[in-house]
Amino acid sequence: MDESIIKKVRKIEIKARGLSQQMFSGEYHSAFKGRGMAFSEVREYQYGDDVRNIDWNVTARLAHPYVKIFEEERELTVMLLVDVSGSGRFGTQSQFKEELAAEVAATLAFSAIANNDKVGVILFSDRIEKFIPPKKGRQHILRIIRELITFRPESNGTDIAQALAYFNNIIKRRCTAFLLSDFFDRGYDDALKIAAGKHDLVALRLVDRREEHLENLGLVKFYDPESTETLWVDTGSAAVRRVVDARARQQAEQTERSMRRYGIDMATLYTGEDFVKPLRTLLSRRS
Repeated sequence: MDESIIKKVRKIEIKARGLSQQMFSGEYHSAFKGRGMAFSEVREYQYGDDVRNIDWNVTARLAHPYVKIFEEERELTVMLLVDVSGSGRFGTQSQFKEELAAEVAATLAFSAIANNDKVGVILFSDRIEKFIPPKKGRQHILRIIRELITFRPESNGTDIAQALAYFNNIIKRRCTAFLLSDFFDRGYDDALKIAAGKHDLVALRLVDRREEHLENLGLVKFYDPESTETLWVDTGSAAVRRVVDARARQQAEQTERSMRRYGIDMATLYTGEDFVKPLRTLLSRRS
């Protein structure tokens, strides 16, 4: 591995470890509802047992009703669904959105490993770019960090619905999943509903302040990394700034409505700003 990459990985590892400890302070598992239920044994049916848990094979064999007993799994699987589309290569506050995504994902990954849980990653654009199956261990986390900071997607677009459909398909047991994206996309509500019903889904909206409020910078050439189109915009026009700001608010409000509709907790994290406080606020609401 290139020496500069090793240094970057090590830098994020040190920072993520510290932020992980600062963020959770022993409240990790109480913040997540994603633990699955694993089959333990069968016993005779008792009054009040859920009939949906009847083991019909054992019942038929022994001519008496038996039910399956489940225990909460000790292990939690944490999945990180990270948007690596072209819009992540934007930032005006000392870092790009893709760099913020890498730091947040690394912090969550270290929290999972520190609590003996497995962590996996899905990197997506308008296609599934890479899937890293859930595993434990420091070497696994270092591989995840390396991918986050060096990976270059084959496509620039965004398709959240496809990413969620793939996730629902490949991860069978209930888990905790963090969806990291700027949510510059549409038409993913149905997939969101299914994922939220099957898993404990948390949305992390990663944005730059300049995307929410256009400042007066005169005539500016804008480049869209997803469509690769360029456009000259007169930011000196108050009318233009109002239109752009209104569209940004509308997009943010639509994302928030979708999350509320399906009971998904969400936090908005900004480039160049501390993300521990908003994440801690979100996690404390869930504890």
